[in-house]
Amino acid sequence: MSDTVKTSLLFLFVGVLILLEGSTNALFFSGSWNSALLILNMGLVSAIMALGVNLQWGFAGLFNVGIMGFVALGGLAVVLVSSAPTPGAWSQGGVGIIMALVMGAMTLVAAIAVFRMMEPGKLRSVVMIAVLAVGFVVYRAIFDPSVAGVEAIDPALAGHLGGLGLPVLLAWPAGGLLAAGAAWLIGKTALGLRSDYLAIATLGIAEIIIAVMKNEDWLSRGVKNVIGLPRPMPYEVDLQNDAEFVAKAADYGLDPVLASTLYVKLGYSLMFTVVLLVLLWMAQMALKSPWGRMMRAIRDNEVAAEAMGKNVTRRHLQIFVLGSAICGIAGAMMTTLDSQLTPGTYNPLRFTFLIWVMVIVGGSGNNFGSVLGGLLIWFLWIKVEPMGLLLIETITAGLSDGSAVKAHLLDSAAHMRLLTMGLILLLVLRFSPRGLLPER
Repeated sequence: MSDTVKTSLLFLFVGVLILLEGSTNALFFSGSWNSALLILNMGLVSAIMALGVNLQWGFAGLFNVGIMGFVALGGLAVVLVSSAPTPGAWSQGGVGIIMALVMGAMTLVAAIAVFRMMEPGKLRSVVMIAVLAVGFVVYRAIFDPSVAGVEAIDPALAGHLGGLGLPVLLAWPAGGLLAAGAAWLIGKTALGLRSDYLAIATLGIAEIIIAVMKNEDWLSRGVKNVIGLPRPMPYEVDLQNDAEFVAKAADYGLDPVLASTLYVKLGYSLMFTVVLLVLLWMAQMALKSPWGRMMRAIRDNEVAAEAMGKNVTRRHLQIFVLGSAICGIAGAMMTTLDSQLTPGTYNPLRFTFLIWVMVIVGGSGNNFGSVLGGLLIWFLWIKVEPMGLLLIETITAGLSDGSAVKAHLLDSAAHMRLLTMGLILLLVLRFSPRGLLPER
């Protein structure tokens, strides 16, 4: 079977699963187009995340376990770009926060300058400690009262700086830029490490990013969340109150509530598909270019590539930034879809482990494989729980309703997700270790 036919059949299989979810009310399929479109939308976003990770791992062999942090930064960009400014926040402390952050950056720059300009010895250490100590004291003296002033503004509904009030679609590339900037800072220090140490470093930095978002209310409202973010699609309730839309829905025999949700989700599906296709085309062009061949040569043998005059560290930094930027774009898209930023929901299981499963199952080094893995694994992640419940109900059908064993097994159906993901990963690694669509 040719690669093109195999790829087409696998994508057709995923498409059939989504169609069955929307049209068939049997077995574990819900028979709801709402559910089918929601799975499709999150599958498209997950496919974009997997595409970004595939650039880093499949092209260059970089083991990034901090995907969660870059996705979260993309979500934060939506708040900073598209939400309305909080009235009075800048006058109460916003300017002071910016001054404090600039002061902190200047302190670090000064400490680095001392380290580079002075001769090694006790004097250099003392001067560096003095610079850092004085800078920290001044930073906290400006930062703390400014933060208190911002967070005191209507803390139940606001308590943060807000954003620039720009169109929300601008937040998607902004999310990529924010994630890329963070990746550049991380890469300048972490990419010199061995692959296992790089994984530990990126995981730790991702946790730091999430901790900052959870605790700095002035930035993202922390665990109180930012809700009601602007959307490129109208809110469903607004459509339901639109007489013209209600009349059109009636013409198609649809309830206004169902019609509004389908309209919004379908609109997101089209936008997400366009973004995915553009990124996929760019990734394919990069893969086939001399730059892409060079990256794979570096991945396969860094020593030989360096002997040929290639700057391995610089190229690693390039692709680390590019892959992280794509993850940031996906994070901004997901936050836009949810219309809210919830820092407490970012966890490594969903935004790191599951994305890696998508890349490995789809086929590392194959862009189409990453997209396939994103769509397929997300569908299974959502549907495994009802599948597991159906399986357990079938197995325990002969037990009495009061059986403790039956109750325990039924309560454990939700854990079938983790079991199934592990099983899928093991089966793929055993029978198709290069993934469903291997690199060619």
